[in-house]
Amino acid sequence: MSGSGTTADDGDPLQTAVWRLRSRGCWTDAAALLEPHCAEPAAALQRAALLTERCLYTESGWAEAEEALRGAEAVAGDDEERGAAACERGQLAYASTLLGVRDRADEARSAFGRAAALIAPAARSRALLDFRRGLLAENVTDAPQAARAAYRRAHAGATAHGDTLLLSFTWRQLAGLALREGELAEARHGFTESLRIREELGYLVGTAPALAALAEAQPEPEATRLRTEAARLFRLLGGVPTWLAAHLAPAPATT
Repeated sequence: MSGSGTTADDGDPLQTAVWRLRSRGCWTDAAALLEPHCAEPAAALQRAALLTERCLYTESGWAEAEEALRGAEAVAGDDEERGAAACERGQLAYASTLLGVRDRADEARSAFGRAAALIAPAARSRALLDFRRGLLAENVTDAPQAARAAYRRAHAGATAHGDTLLLSFTWRQLAGLALREGELAEARHGFTESLRIREELGYLVGTAPALAALAEAQPEPEATRLRTEAARLFRLLGGVPTWLAAHLAPAPATT
């Protein structure tokens, strides 16, 4: 649901530590590592992004994410940084709308529009913006064609910039649209790629959703095996993401 962040292959010990915590769903601890560096725009933004992702996965921590985001907006110094902060503003508003906390869809659209005006078309962060605009189109506006176009732009941008984690998200969302249209082979391919990337990166908190998504496109008994593995990981990580519980519930018995 998020699609952003730094992985452990950056060579920076701080980023490696942040990634290890984030990938296991320890967003608060990861954000705490960045707090001493929040006078720097990149660190302030990354901290806000971590806390926003925590909102998406746990449906809690909204006030802390909002405070961190205001801090990132305050220290942003150029158009790229201001655009990235606006993208996070849109993501937090989208998450609030999606999870039924408060309808902030208009705020999300406005923030994403502001980000699009500030972020250069070829910038690395543009792919993330395109992806998030696709999420808004698919899940709030119910405009699958617009969502697909945005996801494809994000996929191309993530490929060009080597953003492997974002690719796991674009693969998954494109596969979801394919499944919605009955294109099972395309859906299986996309879900499989998403799962493969997350397993290779060690993105544990995103692996259970990827397993559950692939199960939707597989026949039995493979679908049950995948859901069982997803449920095991879900319990191991303390029940996050919270919204996955409904997808892992056993199907009602038929008579």
